[in-house]
Amino acid sequence: MNGKKPSGWLATVKDFRVMLVIILVTLSLAAIFVPFGDRGDTMTNLQFGLDLDGGSWIQLEFQAEVVTIGAGANITAVADRIGTHFDATVVPLDQYHLEIQKRVPEEKLRAAAGAAGVASIHCENGVGTATAETVKRILESKVNSLGTNDVKVSTLTNANGISQYVRVEMAGVDMRTAQEIVGTQGLFEIRVATVGNETAHVLYGDSVISVQNPTQNPGGSDNWGVGFSISNTGAKALQEACVQHGAIINPDAHNLHMYLDGTEIYSAPLSRKLARDIAANPVYNLYAGTGNGDVARQQAQELAIHLHAGALPVQVEIAGSGSTSAVLGDYFKMVCLIAGLGALAAVALMVYLRYRVAEIVLPMIATNTAEIIILLGVAVFIQQLDIAAIAALIAVLGTGIDQLVIITDEVVHEGRVPSPALYLKRLTRALMIIMISAVTMIFAMFPLIMMDLSTLKGFAIISILGILIGALITRPAYGKIVMDIMAK
Repeated sequence: MNGKKPSGWLATVKDFRVMLVIILVTLSLAAIFVPFGDRGDTMTNLQFGLDLDGGSWIQLEFQAEVVTIGAGANITAVADRIGTHFDATVVPLDQYHLEIQKRVPEEKLRAAAGAAGVASIHCENGVGTATAETVKRILESKVNSLGTNDVKVSTLTNANGISQYVRVEMAGVDMRTAQEIVGTQGLFEIRVATVGNETAHVLYGDSVISVQNPTQNPGGSDNWGVGFSISNTGAKALQEACVQHGAIINPDAHNLHMYLDGTEIYSAPLSRKLARDIAANPVYNLYAGTGNGDVARQQAQELAIHLHAGALPVQVEIAGSGSTSAVLGDYFKMVCLIAGLGALAAVALMVYLRYRVAEIVLPMIATNTAEIIILLGVAVFIQQLDIAAIAALIAVLGTGIDQLVIITDEVVHEGRVPSPALYLKRLTRALMIIMISAVTMIFAMFPLIMMDLSTLKGFAIISILGILIGALITRPAYGKIVMDIMAK
């Protein structure tokens, strides 16, 4: 039995390039609309930024200095001298740069540097790359531990590699809550009650090495709490303090108090079992109960943040903030949707006026739409959609049609598709033009990604993804489609 090769539209659809587009569109629609994880009450899995979903942003300024000194000085000796003089942590960044983790007046700093044998210095507000990344990680941990969705933390770094600001964007969080979460320094301390209202220091947050998620009491009751582990040094310090001040003999009279920047956030006595265990050996795993009910659950979540995040290495101050209401965010979503549909309609009209052939216009629009769907499917997993990202989507829509027009004009000659060999030659030439354009655009967008400016970074990521999807996936498929259409 002789099998017949597929012909017509069936042959076009079965081409591996077209089939790849169909499969990716199907998977992308599933990624966008099929529920997975916790997506709240939204209809899609797309992640929207605060300007489309409502929320707040806060920009924090590092209270620190990066000092540049001349050649010839002993950078370690200068760091020790300045650190002692100002009672501050000073970190040598390289043989010419110091990071002072404290805001210091420049004239006093020059005097201290001169006393250390440095003739001239140059000062800039900010911190080095390592400290900036540490602050970024702590803030991300702090906010994510609260369960806040769609959080972006980015450091704003200048050409010298010095970060002066860190920006935090939180979708769905009001400004007051955002300032409480982000603006808090996070200097965590545990103290034990001694006599009367007096307390004695036990350990700081750097002794906390791991924190569990808030859970209900493992003993079976409905009480909420947080389990956490402390280091060997912290466990020995806790044992010594509890023995010295009588907490293991009379726990109810010697509560353990937890403080954040001097404000008490938790207080409770040792359990009888814990008191017996500490009397015998240092205890490394602890559990802080907060009670039952929704309020206790919220307290447990906040306590987990303070335990887990620890202290920022440098002080920060709020340098700017802003917010978008949820109602305004919904309005922006509608405007963006209308803008996208309007752009698609305008593109379709212009293409029709150029070719006057529906059989060409419809595949062009379908190819362009498929490209946007695939791009949104990828964005579900890697990128929030804010107004800048939507602008990039519309730009991809326009540049995509431009490239499809290049292919159509290149391969079609006098209304007919040439011979297969000549067609492939012209299609290859058209794709080469598109690839060169794509590479140029990627190089142009790449610095925006490296600069870590959140809004521009989102624009650049969406633009680059759209370029790659178009050049590698949808353009070759369209080349096959247009050949089959014109052959008829």
